[in-house]
Amino acid sequence: MERTLVMIKPDGVERNLVGKVISIFEENGLKVVALKKVRLSKKQAEAFYIVHKERPFYDSLTTYMSSGPIVAMVLEGENAIKKVREIMGATDPAEAKEGTIRKLFGIDKEKNTVHGSDSPESAAKEIPFFFSEFELIAAE
Repeated sequence: MERTLVMIKPDGVERNLVGKVISIFEENGLKVVALKKVRLSKKQAEAFYIVHKERPFYDSLTTYMSSGPIVAMVLEGENAIKKVREIMGATDPAEAKEGTIRKLFGIDKEKNTVHGSDSPESAAKEIPFFFSEFELIAAE
């Protein structure tokens, strides 16, 4: 079993899509093992997205991610990282496949409703950013 971090971004929370997004993941065989709603400060968003520090979109992304509440969750399942990436769809909603979360709900490349870890290494860094070991409940 593999675990991955997923965030419902401020646009998804603002548009009351939290339940719909979680349902899509659950309907695809993933289990929620941790869940919380938080609001990142600009500094926290910068720390989370530090891997993108040299990218031109870093300031815009961190400003956006600290603009409203997000829902962070850890999902568990067989090949969870790959499965979540497929369910989310391409970063740009215009390029995402039909039926993916970003195609269904995304507004643009930044306001694309969800973030998901892109590798086991990213998941290993991102999960503890939001959750302690105590908060991770094994899927049953």
